[in-house]
Amino acid sequence: MEKSSRNVLQNILICVPRKKRKSHDSFPSGDEDNTFTGNVNNEINGNWISAPTGSIHEARLKAKVKRRLRKNSSRDSGRGDSLSDNGDVVRSVVPPTSPKGKLLNRRSRMGKGRGLPKKGGAGGKGVWGSPGEVYDEDEVDVKDPNYDAEQENCVYETVVLPLDGETFEKTVTPIVQEYFEHGDANEVAELLAELNLGSMRGDVPMLAVSLALEAKASHRELTSRLLSELCGRVLTAADVEASFHKLLKELPDLVLDAPGAPQMLGQFIARAVADNILPKSFIDGYKGRVDSEYARSALDRAAVLLRMSRWTGLRFDSLWGSGGGQRPVNQLIKEVNLLLKEFLLSGDTVEAERCLRELEVPHFHHEFVYEAVIMVLESKGDRTLQMILQLLKSLCASTVITVDQLRRGFERVYLDMADLSIDVPCAYSLLEQFVEQSFNAGVIDKKLRDLCPSVSADEGGNHFWMVYYFGIINRYCLHKTSCLKVKPMAF
Repeated sequence: MEKSSRNVLQNILICVPRKKRKSHDSFPSGDEDNTFTGNVNNEINGNWISAPTGSIHEARLKAKVKRRLRKNSSRDSGRGDSLSDNGDVVRSVVPPTSPKGKLLNRRSRMGKGRGLPKKGGAGGKGVWGSPGEVYDEDEVDVKDPNYDAEQENCVYETVVLPLDGETFEKTVTPIVQEYFEHGDANEVAELLAELNLGSMRGDVPMLAVSLALEAKASHRELTSRLLSELCGRVLTAADVEASFHKLLKELPDLVLDAPGAPQMLGQFIARAVADNILPKSFIDGYKGRVDSEYARSALDRAAVLLRMSRWTGLRFDSLWGSGGGQRPVNQLIKEVNLLLKEFLLSGDTVEAERCLRELEVPHFHHEFVYEAVIMVLESKGDRTLQMILQLLKSLCASTVITVDQLRRGFERVYLDMADLSIDVPCAYSLLEQFVEQSFNAGVIDKKLRDLCPSVSADEGGNHFWMVYYFGIINRYCLHKTSCLKVKPMAF
């Protein structure tokens, strides 16, 4: 009985759960005696471990300090406190207001500041300051091992290498050729001033004259003006004189490309003397010392022109003539009429074409067509009609006269037929005949032929007699008016 009751009591004790100890009961607090150095069994995740009391005490101190630091981080975030190996708090020497202290601040900066933009509004990628901000100049350190006193206050200048013979010709030739198109001597002077001509300076007039010998008369006039403009700005009188000496020596080679080079060079020399860019003693210096026939011919031509200017007052500014666009209209009309009259006398189509090209007035060729048709109407002969028709056909085939200029010339004749018929009563019939033959020869098209004005036989006859009687009456009235004596009225 006693044995059975003892067993029951043991079972009851086993079933009663043991009271759990608090976690802080297993570790001595900081206020307790620190002399306890035994091992304490602790349960971690259901496992019982034993740890020395010293290490547990150090862990508790570190955890306590970390909690204190986290609590005060918002207030003393810039101080940079840390822990030593012994668990003591180490105060940083970095002040809270230093940039390094701000880097350690983990607080959000969204609420800081007054809402002003960064960098005064000059922020952003690739921007280093606000507009107008001036940075201080870097001061040179005299103690710098790379310091060189000779590099201070240095002024750098662009050095242009002098041109040699081949480079000179490739560079200056396009400048002169462009000048023949625009005629602006100031632009040429500015371009040449930018080049380092060096010893090739005296070859500029020589190159310009050589190019002008193979060009038109208007280009030779521009060349004479260019030499006069460059002398004193880019060239000297000695440079011009040296160039003409070289041109006289190279005349045998220039004649191969320009057969009239001696005569034209003589005119260039005379024009240069008249413009005071070549001394008057230039020609006299060659007397008795000329071996080349071409040079002698050029100097003789220059001497003759200078004597003519002295005796007859020849103007050298019109020595080469002026370009077609610079001539007055009345002068162009006279030259066109002279050209047509010479053609009717000689019948040389090639010479007439050459003279028309030398006028350099492609925009004025409609006047040539107009005057040619008027000559056909006024001549009243079949020979003039056939010669003018052959000339127009040749000029149109060689594209000297364009289709547009030809059409404008015929249309001008159509519009003036009312006035032309007064002087030439049979002008309508002659015009119809010429227009029809021009169409058959392929000079004009059908549309231009159909625009030709015409009158019937009766209208043409009536028109003839009307013009005839009108002329008689007009002459009679003029005669009577001249014989009339008008007496003054008495008041």
